[in-house]
Amino acid sequence: MLEPAEALACCPPLAREPMSAAAAERIAPLLKAIADPVRLRLLSLIASHADAEACVCDLNDAFDLSQPTISHHLKQLHAAGLLEREKRGVWVYYRAVPGPLRDLAALLGGVGA
Repeated sequence: MLEPAEALACCPPLAREPMSAAAAERIAPLLKAIADPVRLRLLSLIASHADAEACVCDLNDAFDLSQPTISHHLKQLHAAGLLEREKRGVWVYYRAVPGPLRDLAALLGGVGA
């Protein structure tokens, strides 16, 4: 079984042909992960940061949320395959995974056009 991020690469754009039920089941968790405004903004902050990577310490000040809440959202993005993480000393660094966002754009590309 493919991870949600991997599933996007195998699916044609929605405008070209209908998505199968199985593909929708695999992709829905990825869409759910970015449907939350905090997670969408976190992903944007990380992806637009230098080298598409940011320390969790750089992200906390951008939100009026507790550190455990930020960590929860980052965990959801990581679980969906949108972020990689690496512990360096006491800090955790998050890096955007470029493929899934490109694939998501391709999946939705041309819808309504």
